[in-house]
Amino acid sequence: MTERRYLLKISLMHIEPEIWRRIIVPGSISLDRLHDVIQIVMGWHDSHLHQFTIGQKNYSDDPEIKASGLDEARFRLVDVVKQKGRKIKYLYDFGDCWFHEVTIEDSDFPAPEIAEPLFCLEGARACPPEDVGSDAGYYEFCNVIRDPENPQSQSYLDWMTHFSNASVCMDYDPEFFSSELVNSELHKYMRWSRNRNLPWENK
Repeated sequence: MTERRYLLKISLMHIEPEIWRRIIVPGSISLDRLHDVIQIVMGWHDSHLHQFTIGQKNYSDDPEIKASGLDEARFRLVDVVKQKGRKIKYLYDFGDCWFHEVTIEDSDFPAPEIAEPLFCLEGARACPPEDVGSDAGYYEFCNVIRDPENPQSQSYLDWMTHFSNASVCMDYDPEFFSSELVNSELHKYMRWSRNRNLPWENK
């Protein structure tokens, strides 16, 4: 039987112009791996806690949520969301609170020309730098880096380099997005996260 593939659109909420990605994933993907994929395609660094909200339930690798029986590693996408048109909420970073809306655009997507199980079709704009301070901090950051004559420019960049990668701060382009680069990272992820014959630990 052919693996069902889902077509997902991921949109970062409360930001205009919209930052979004359209991706293909297998229906059997576990939620913890879906978290990894969202991190890769959006451009986050997986430095903070996260959770999925599906209906009235939260799924996460947070110990408190896992203790309630909703460990994301134990659930597959096809088991918790089946209908086309359903929406999932994905929250990354409980401090900055980056809310993402994940829309199931197709739950049986035909794309025989795409052999890869994980694939980014398209998207727009770069995600915010880590620890920028939610949407308000992101807008301030973008305004400052657009104007090198801004008297706050140097102090703001100094502050950002304390919390983020210096090259990200100096070279950040809010309008940049490359599906080719994203797919290259997805390919690496598939290679290094594949199952192995031996586990890490001796049993």
